[in-house]
Amino acid sequence: MSLLDIVQWTEESPNEILHKFDTRKSIVKWGTKLTVREGQVCVFLDKGRLADVFAPGMYTLNTDTLPILTALLSWAYAFESPFKSDIYFVSTRQFVKHKWGTATPVIINDAKLGAVRVRGYGTYSFRVKNAPTLLRELSGTRRSFTTEDVEDYIRSVLVMGMSDAIGSSNIGIADLLANVIELSAEVLKSMSQRFEKLGLELSSFNIESISLPPEVEKAIDENARLGLLRDNADLYARIARADAMVEAAKNPGMAGSVVGAGIGLGLGADIGREIGGAIKPADGNKCPVCGATIPPKAKFCPECGSAIKRTCPECGTELAPNAKFCPECGKKL
Repeated sequence: MSLLDIVQWTEESPNEILHKFDTRKSIVKWGTKLTVREGQVCVFLDKGRLADVFAPGMYTLNTDTLPILTALLSWAYAFESPFKSDIYFVSTRQFVKHKWGTATPVIINDAKLGAVRVRGYGTYSFRVKNAPTLLRELSGTRRSFTTEDVEDYIRSVLVMGMSDAIGSSNIGIADLLANVIELSAEVLKSMSQRFEKLGLELSSFNIESISLPPEVEKAIDENARLGLLRDNADLYARIARADAMVEAAKNPGMAGSVVGAGIGLGLGADIGREIGGAIKPADGNKCPVCGATIPPKAKFCPECGSAIKRTCPECGTELAPNAKFCPECGKKL
């Protein structure tokens, strides 16, 4: 077996979290150099027991730099060379842009809609916070541990955290999309302790989309439409009256029928007053609607049937031909 002059790890895979340094054909000796790069830590184990942990830097291996291993191996007076030890490098950089999503819908109880099936997806980032804990809780003694080995577990934990956050937030289903930032922050906070127990840190958690069943989306849209109608009922009534008057102006012979239709819709009184007020007495015995000649005392046009008499648009009182104010209610004409 050869003697090692330097121990180091140059990360070749972007997804490798832990890497066991290969000492099967080589052994560490007194004076061996250890290089730990930024974004790494190095852990020495003896017979499965955790020993010394090295932060980024360059070290010369001896009894001073390996105090725990020295005590475990009972090197009372000097560093024994060569020696066997398990050496693990752990990446502490962030593993970013990992995706999470609900494999099956999550059931959320909404105060108005009851149990609703919700789907969601987004991204998350994590890093190793405590390398010895990671070795004990997740990676064990395997030679390599990658993000693929832990992704399924992390996703399941995050989906559970998202469900809890939505359930405890008291946010209605219809308002979820407007509160994704707050929900993301809540999941990040609530999951921190669970990740720490695994030696990990959840760096970021983002909810990109929350989708609802089509029938629930339709119900929400319909409720919003009805709410808009309720809040603006008077406005819509005025628009309807204006539209009816425009149509009557386009086709004068329809004036009477428009009023009748308006009555059927509960708008006839208002439309009748507005249209009635718009029909003035004939100038020169001519119908103001169709222009036909009218007998001197006629109350209706013999051609189109429009009422010739003039009435107050406010109270409906019949007016004199040249009246400027209503004698009943005083409305200015």
